[in-house]
Amino acid sequence: MRIGIVTDHGGFALKEEIVKRLEGTSHEVVDLGAHTLNQGDDYPDFVIPLARAVAEGKVDRGIAVCGSGVGASVCANKIAGVRAGLIHDHFSARQGVEDDHMNIICMGGRTVGPEVAWDLVQTFLAAEFSQAERHLRRLGKVAALESAPGKQ
Repeated sequence: MRIGIVTDHGGFALKEEIVKRLEGTSHEVVDLGAHTLNQGDDYPDFVIPLARAVAEGKVDRGIAVCGSGVGASVCANKIAGVRAGLIHDHFSARQGVEDDHMNIICMGGRTVGPEVAWDLVQTFLAAEFSQAERHLRRLGKVAALESAPGKQ
């Protein structure tokens, strides 16, 4: 699987740790930045390119880290075709993919430690969308919002 990963200053150390661990797997890692720690950077400058890469199929899934994960999640979900979730627990990392076809996991570099983050990433990447009719129906309703006039 081709995995995109990004961070701002708030999650820089955690992203670096996740990248190191991912490089020891069969996944291809696409590190879209930040590549250096810059306290003045802004998460949208990294999250938007990741979200577009996921939506366009340039990467299969994405990992976005910022200080809390909230800003990354809010930002990523503004891009049509992205289903990003702020994840802090094992169950949601799996269920978000299986039921909601989550394609970007968002985490907080200041809220999740490296061991928990690695568990969440592994769970997220191992999970598969169920294709269950009820989940497809629900996702259709969500996708309709992306093209609705005025984006209600």
